[in-house]
Amino acid sequence: MTEHQSIPKGLVADLGARARAAAVTLAATPTPAKQGALRHIADLLRAATPEIEAANAADMARATEAGLSNAMLDRLRLDAGRIAGMADGVAAVAALADPVGGVIDTAGRPNGLVLSRVRVPIGVIGIIYESRPNVTADAAALCIASGNAVILRGGSEAIESNRAIHAIFAQGLAESGLPADAAQFVPVTDRAVVGAMLTAEGLIDMIVPRGGKSLVARVQAEARVPVLAHLDGINHIFVHASADQAMAESIVVNAKMRRTGVCGAMETLLIDRAYPHAETLVAALAATGCEVRADAALHELIPGLVPASDADWDTEYLEAIASVAFVDGLDGALAHIARHSSRHTDAIVAEDVDVAERFLAGVDSAIVLWNASTQFADGGEFGLGAEIGIATGRLHARGPVALEGLTTYKWIGRGTGQVRP
Repeated sequence: MTEHQSIPKGLVADLGARARAAAVTLAATPTPAKQGALRHIADLLRAATPEIEAANAADMARATEAGLSNAMLDRLRLDAGRIAGMADGVAAVAALADPVGGVIDTAGRPNGLVLSRVRVPIGVIGIIYESRPNVTADAAALCIASGNAVILRGGSEAIESNRAIHAIFAQGLAESGLPADAAQFVPVTDRAVVGAMLTAEGLIDMIVPRGGKSLVARVQAEARVPVLAHLDGINHIFVHASADQAMAESIVVNAKMRRTGVCGAMETLLIDRAYPHAETLVAALAATGCEVRADAALHELIPGLVPASDADWDTEYLEAIASVAFVDGLDGALAHIARHSSRHTDAIVAEDVDVAERFLAGVDSAIVLWNASTQFADGGEFGLGAEIGIATGRLHARGPVALEGLTTYKWIGRGTGQVRP
């Protein structure tokens, strides 16, 4: 092992050992103590708005000079409103019901032994993320509330913002009588630290990557620790022939343009060939400044559009760009989504109840919506406070992952002297 390789491994080993000790304490911490600490941290975040804005300004200046895309700059940017929202998110997590200790189910055996499944924290969670500094607050708050210690490894582009936010969490935990090591921050930008975290069996119990496709793909390829992840947010909206015109336009424009850089943004619009207002719908989207990349049939109807390539149907733009295609009714939409969806969030706009229910049942995504914008793919909008990510796999947790998704369970048996024959 070279010296360069040993330094990240040593750093992660130190962070992991301290996090493990803090996790033991936090797992036994009563709910009111965890909630009080989070409320205090929310207050500290609000009070530290000028310091966090100054740290973020340094990151923004460096990122702008480096030529980051508009989408990445939007993810990185913090202002007073976003910091207030971040603090509100921490306070909202504090108000949520604590899943730790909750009894999932209980059953008595014929021999009198009573078995229960009880929720417990996972232990030490490693979060590897890019750009968005609000993830620092969201992830730390959710882990603390669910009794887990967390190791935060943000992107180099947000190092100063993340450092400032983490300092508030360490201060708030310590002032509340909880171990500051329950929320730790990787203080260096060396990419080798990511590799060390991915192979830290016994130190880190679960990795959650939040970032671009290359980051998540690397995590999934190299991890020796369980991973909770999603790759792209290639989200579809299908406008059925029965859709209300005004509703369809409102939902489509919101889903694409409210915030183009979030993983819940619509990337592909599917229009039923029988929908009578296709030109108006596309015009409403284009009028917002969105570039429309059209399939051959739509391009023939509206020649001024940009022709879509095969790659467009599998692209998460995170920009003011949308691919748009005609499909043959519900079956055509389901077939297209099955081929191209990333299993994140897909939606239908329709007045036909039977068609909508078939869509909801037939689309195999973590979130499926009827007559609602895909931008609702957010833990806060689901009443979960904040989210640590949106999981698109089928195991452990799916969709917005919040407190319950950060717990596992153990079996507890209560006997009266039973022995096995």
